[in-house]
Amino acid sequence: MAYGAIMNLGAPASSLSSSPAHLFRRHVVTPSSSTLPILLTTALPKNILIKPRQLRRHSSAAAAGIGGDVLQDAGATLLVIGGAYALVSTFDNLTRRNIIEQISKSTGARYFASLVPSINCLRLVINGLSLTTDEGLVKSVSREGKPEELLRGPLYYVLVLIVSAIVFWRESPVGMISLAMMCGGDGIADIMGRKFGFRKLPYNQQKSWAGSISMFLFSFLVSVGMLYYFTVFGYIQLEWMSTIERVALVSFVATVIESLPITGIVDDNISVPLVSMVSAFLIFGY
Repeated sequence: MAYGAIMNLGAPASSLSSSPAHLFRRHVVTPSSSTLPILLTTALPKNILIKPRQLRRHSSAAAAGIGGDVLQDAGATLLVIGGAYALVSTFDNLTRRNIIEQISKSTGARYFASLVPSINCLRLVINGLSLTTDEGLVKSVSREGKPEELLRGPLYYVLVLIVSAIVFWRESPVGMISLAMMCGGDGIADIMGRKFGFRKLPYNQQKSWAGSISMFLFSFLVSVGMLYYFTVFGYIQLEWMSTIERVALVSFVATVIESLPITGIVDDNISVPLVSMVSAFLIFGY
């Protein structure tokens, strides 16, 4: 009977065996390249099956989204750089033509210069306490669009500006370096960390290698740039080889402080400039 059943399936009589294992091997169908897609289609749920054309469409959309973000960020950066350069160039031309005069070398000049951040400080306090409402200001300097945010990071910025102008003025590199660490280093570190901060620091999961590396590089570069600017105008005299080494050391110290998990205790906008001031004062000596 078994013989007749096998013969009906078309198996040669000479290859038959009474072994059940042999019978099983003879009738197991191995999926070929032509039957595999059919088997997968029938075996897998429809909600996890993606057609190749759909997959390419999703990949293209994701790539386009990433490319659009990069272009938007690059365009905004170029606009800011161009605007800042145009503003500085305008004042330089007005000064050369004696239309406006630079701030004098008198003792009271630093207090007049500090009026600009002081007015901005007052503006932040008024809007931060909701005594008045300036939606444009709140949106431009806050992350979540809340007025009380103006009383934290943005307010700390202008307070450091005021201290740097009054205490260090333009005769000491300490104030310039502190501002560079806070604005150039910490500011860029936040942007780069949010954008490319996939690999976190082992001792602080809120910080990334990308952010810390950016913090060090831009702190160093912006500090050197500001010091060079003031030496060109003759406000300070520096020996550049030792200055570069000292700035690199201060940048490293500021980067380490910025990377520590102490944000819940003290804000970066306070810890970074204060540590930069102390370390720069100790390293430069004035």
